[in-house]
Amino acid sequence: MPRIMIKGGVWRNTEDEILKAAVMKYGKNQWARIASLLHRKSAKQCKARWFEWLDPSIKKTEWSREEEEKLLHLAKLMPTQWRTIAPIIGRTAAQCLEHYELLLDKAQQKELDGGEDDPRKLKPGEIDPNPETKPARPDPIDMDEDELEMLSEARARLANTQGKKAKRKAREKQLEEARRLASLQKRRELRAAGLGLVLSSYNKHSGL
Repeated sequence: MPRIMIKGGVWRNTEDEILKAAVMKYGKNQWARIASLLHRKSAKQCKARWFEWLDPSIKKTEWSREEEEKLLHLAKLMPTQWRTIAPIIGRTAAQCLEHYELLLDKAQQKELDGGEDDPRKLKPGEIDPNPETKPARPDPIDMDEDELEMLSEARARLANTQGKKAKRKAREKQLEEARRLASLQKRRELRAAGLGLVLSSYNKHSGL
């Protein structure tokens, strides 16, 4: 019975590196192709990981007081419109939502004079619903066979500068050249044969 692979979960450093290299090679529109390099991630998860965390343009520094004030102001003007708020702040939508919730939690805890632990923290056994927006987990010292196979396959495919389309075009060009040479050779042979017949006919008429 084939093993069922459930896609998703926390991102590892190895997966992040493969994803970054794949985006460099294939661009930001071929997510299915990129996901084929990552056995445990879907195309949708790869796209979210790039645009929510790995994109170099994403700001990951500490929030300034000015940013927090602007965030609270915009959240009041445009409740839940994080996609609209994000470019104004200069952060991702996920970052804005998470930081807004953090600010609300802090304010609530102050009111409760200490309160309980951050309710947004995951409880033991709980799965993070948005792993694409979190730092990668360090790779284990001993990777399992699936991860080693994935890494080896990704390296081989990403190191190959010629894609399948380029290889197919090269083969077609070689076949076309071979056909051209064969046709040229055949014409030469026919020409030579025709010249031989003409000479033979000429010799007969000349009595030679």
